[in-house]
Amino acid sequence: MATWIWILIVILALVAGAAGGFYMARKYMMDYLKKNPPINEEMLRMMMMQMGQKPSQKKINQMMQMMNRNMNQNLK
Repeated sequence: MATWIWILIVILALVAGAAGGFYMARKYMMDYLKKNPPINEEMLRMMMMQMGQKPSQKKINQMMQMMNRNMNQNLK
């Protein structure tokens, strides 16, 4: 085989590997963040207390719903 064919095959394999790796890593991170959200209710409660707000359970639930809704929209 000619040298240019080998070079073309190597370049195509690198591009395909990079694209496949990117999409696999992206899917893995999306699944990980869905299972383990970065902020939970306790963290949210502490943040609100540090900002000088008295967090009620209703307010925390509203903020968690907003964050979950935003995450679901970003996944689509």
